[in-house]
Amino acid sequence: MFTGIIEDVGTITAVRQMAGRWEFGIRTSLDLREVHEGDSIAVDGVCLTVTRIGDGSFYADASLETLNVTTLSEKKPADPVNLEQAMRADARFGGHFVMGHVDAVGRVAGIAPAGDSTRLTVEIPREIARYIVAKGSIALNGISLTVNETSDTTFTVNIIPYSAAKTTISRLVLSEKVNIETDILGRYVEKFLGSGEKSGTDLEFLYNYGYVKGR
Repeated sequence: MFTGIIEDVGTITAVRQMAGRWEFGIRTSLDLREVHEGDSIAVDGVCLTVTRIGDGSFYADASLETLNVTTLSEKKPADPVNLEQAMRADARFGGHFVMGHVDAVGRVAGIAPAGDSTRLTVEIPREIARYIVAKGSIALNGISLTVNETSDTTFTVNIIPYSAAKTTISRLVLSEKVNIETDILGRYVEKFLGSGEKSGTDLEFLYNYGYVKGR
């Protein structure tokens, strides 16, 4: 599991296309003495497994399925990527629950200044819009962000200068593709409410006690 707090902006050094998978080499300033084969690292929000380490880089494979549903298939040497190691059990939790399992690929639909910050609008597939709520959390290329506004096809976030300086988000351009992971808690709530099982907590309970908006 990850938190969406980016630890480093790495650089892709190599992409090897092989039968059934691609291997990515990624140079990083992370302490590779603390990284081991088999570890999980989120690369632009995609959970990958470290296969080997060397020369200031780590290497990880992406399956064809992963390539089909994320932006990794468009990455090339010299491209920057957001990196986060899997959360340790004794670490401080700083973002939100991020699994590294991308739900959809969105597109940057708007970039506008908002004071000293930047307002970013992202176009998304309609089928994931119901999992995105104003003031809720979302991971964009692995970055934990707070949603400002939503519609059936878009959401907006505000990028503060710190996030812009510590991640790749300030390099995004109009129409660029981005990895989107919605908050896993929303999916659990949907499954619970749609299970058809009557329990002490149901939709009526949530309405009555203000957990969801009125009908």
